[in-house]
Amino acid sequence: MSTLSWDDFRLIKAIADSSGLTGAAAYLNVNHSTVFRRLGQIEEAVGLPLFERRKTGYIATPAGEEMAALAARMDDDVSAFARRIAGREIEPSGEVRITTTDTLFLHLLIPIFHAFRKAHPSIRIDLVIGNQALNLSKRDADIAIRASDSPPDTLIGRRLATLAWAVYGRADDALAKPEAYESASLFDRDWVCLGDQLGHVKAARYVKDRVAPERIVLKTSAVLGLAEAIEAGLGIGPLPCFIGDAKPGLKRMMAPNPDFGTALWLLTHPDIRQSPRIRTTLDMLAAEIGRHRKLIEGELPLR
Repeated sequence: MSTLSWDDFRLIKAIADSSGLTGAAAYLNVNHSTVFRRLGQIEEAVGLPLFERRKTGYIATPAGEEMAALAARMDDDVSAFARRIAGREIEPSGEVRITTTDTLFLHLLIPIFHAFRKAHPSIRIDLVIGNQALNLSKRDADIAIRASDSPPDTLIGRRLATLAWAVYGRADDALAKPEAYESASLFDRDWVCLGDQLGHVKAARYVKDRVAPERIVLKTSAVLGLAEAIEAGLGIGPLPCFIGDAKPGLKRMMAPNPDFGTALWLLTHPDIRQSPRIRTTLDMLAAEIGRHRKLIEGELPLR
């Protein structure tokens, strides 16, 4: 037993989490035969089988479950230690990992990151793009810029704005003021909208509830490209105002719907919030995004 190492516990946890050797090998970035050989060595050292080999996968025995649980606790302790150490840095330098969506990155954050780089050249940004929230407690990311009505209780942050949505069409098709349109007539037109993968988005539910399926000519799994589809004339559809109002080829067909609004958050973990590089990044992002608040909330004068 004295020969067991932290890596041995990690391997057992990886097998338990993936219910097999193949998934564990991929997670640990080693080959299948290495995992098989090391598992045999660990079981020999423990003196007990740690997994039952079944057709459906590897099922942890009580001893295997205990080792995996201990590994999880050790992993949490290591993550907590890393956060505390990061919070004691004294100079705003190093790498900051930020997670956000492709839409916010392309349509809002690129010039903000450029300004940040000029102001703080010693801080490097590692950007993680994705619609799924990462685990900031595990340091998958240091900062999250997310639209959410219910951010995790384990994180702290600032509510930067309300991300407003409206229905847009081609500029040459929107000849009247938005309030002059009868919404009922709009539902008889062709629409483009978010697909089932983003069915939780309020604007997506609005279209699904009101527009006949045969009138929805295009559904997409991402907001990215939706504005271009509307601009190309495929149909009208909902967009965040910071995208739609910034495109000369688009114009609102309906005023922003307050029911679509979602809070835009800047989030981090409390253990690292006082790190100079994190504090500096949070403060500048909040200030720069705040400068665009009227655009984000759909309050800019219409063209």
